Amino acid sequence: MNSSRLAKKVNSTLPEQIALAISSPTSMWISWITGDAQIGANVKPLDPSTVASEVWYGKESGNYTFVQKGMSTVYSQLYPYEGLLNYTSGIIHHVKLEGLEPGQTYYYKCGDSSLLTMSEEQVFETFPLPAPNSYPRRIAVIGDLGLTSNSTTTFDHLVQNDPSMVLMVGDLCYANQYLTTGDRGVSCYSCSFPNAPIRETYQPRWDGWGRFMEPLISRVPMMVIEGNHEIEPQVDGITFKSYQARFSVPSEESGSNSSFYYSFNAGGIHFIMLGAYIDYNTTGVQYAWLKKDLHQVDRSVTPWLVASWHSPWYNSYSSHYQEFECMRQEMETLLYQYGVDIVFNGHVHAYERMNRVYNYTLDPCGPVYITVGDGGNIEKVDVDHADDPGKCPSPGANIPEFGGVCHLNFSSGPAKGKFCWGTQPEWSAYRESSFGHGILEMVNSTCALWTWHRNQDIYNSSGDQIYIVRQPQLCLRNTGTLVPASAPTTSTLVPSNSPTTRASVTSNVGAERPINGRRRFESNGKETLWKTVPQLGCTGSRAASLDQTPKDRSNG
Repeated sequence: MNSSRLAKKVNSTLPEQIALAISSPTSMWISWITGDAQIGANVKPLDPSTVASEVWYGKESGNYTFVQKGMSTVYSQLYPYEGLLNYTSGIIHHVKLEGLEPGQTYYYKCGDSSLLTMSEEQVFETFPLPAPNSYPRRIAVIGDLGLTSNSTTTFDHLVQNDPSMVLMVGDLCYANQYLTTGDRGVSCYSCSFPNAPIRETYQPRWDGWGRFMEPLISRVPMMVIEGNHEIEPQVDGITFKSYQARFSVPSEESGSNSSFYYSFNAGGIHFIMLGAYIDYNTTGVQYAWLKKDLHQVDRSVTPWLVASWHSPWYNSYSSHYQEFECMRQEMETLLYQYGVDIVFNGHVHAYERMNRVYNYTLDPCGPVYITVGDGGNIEKVDVDHADDPGKCPSPGANIPEFGGVCHLNFSSGPAKGKFCWGTQPEWSAYRESSFGHGILEMVNSTCALWTWHRNQDIYNSSGDQIYIVRQPQLCLRNTGTLVPASAPTTSTLVPSNSPTTRASVTSNVGAERPINGRRRFESNGKETLWKTVPQLGCTGSRAASLDQTPKDRSNG
């Protein structure tokens, strides 16, 4: 917290921690904080009514032709135990700008004009209207970021890659890894008062994180979903208080009325953000909302369907292995039936990309799952795999903070009857224990370029890069169920020099790999088809003919 990047740079009356979030194609949330947070045994919340929430904006620098007002709030994180320090926030402002023109640059200031406390001018650009040929320029995907030197490298590389949106898949600042004094937490988490029934947090880290992120997210929208480190329970049973107070999400706009799950469009992409730490059962409210939201998606307008939640279902690392198997069993079939293309997760502190998979079986109609929990958190990277000798967790070892335990042995395939594979699972295409971030670029309605950048490389060097190709004519919707047309089978290629790594190559569908500048597809194990990248319609600003044979580089 001593870094200048985390320090407050304005006086208490001026806006800080300015952030954007998408509301709709024609509206944008702008959030900021004024006033000083307090920490101590006795704290008195600020009065939000003393400061207005106001945004001036327009299409030309310095010419603000529109004014919009919003709402404000404060929150407190209380620890009524001797020796623990309470916290109350500054005044948190949220204003929704409506009636914006798609694809338009806007200049804005936020604050309270009556107090002469408006911010410096900021700028943002709205996204295009949903359409099969309109997409954000570049989407950054990060998770489990924290506030470490590794977080700084991730953030700086991400900024250099010039995204037009940030997808943050949970575990933001790790305030709950610290005591209320700001000291690093230890195994009991409440050692300054061992009998406290709740885990301590150091809430000023939220303010430091907001300042750390502001240079980017004051001009580029950041869409967030909660992780386990945002739970932050209080003695009254309330959880996620900081997360809910600080971030605006399009919950009402998407019909969820919950900040824990929602959806939004970004050009021709429909994003679905799901909550892993609230009820996800098929009988619950979130599931009913998800089913309705999926049913309403018009794939002729938003061809791409991308989902995100914090904890991965497919994970070959020992850490968090099968931890959210219950959620997978409840929700996977629904996502599969509606043809979700890509899923982003965090939680596991490493990078892993899956081949298209459904119910632990390679499936050309399944999503491509990608874990990016490698943002730079304080807990370091995960290095052990469940298939490494002696590293398979015991069933019941990984217990989630929410939900039940549904650990299972595999019922089919090479790991039949076992809890862990003996080699890297065939659905695990690439894994590596390095910090980094990802960039998603939609080339068109059927082709996207995914690039993962590791921190130890220069910012634009790719550690893993693939085209993700949609060919929906091969997966027909039949009363909500996706079935492969012409029953294509999934072939597996095993590099002769790397028997424990696999490359799944599917019949014209999925996460394909370049082979000598071309993409190879096998159909039914008989016919071999060759198509070049241009024939697939995959040409983008980062197009490359690299040998991306899936690998395991976690051990160097």
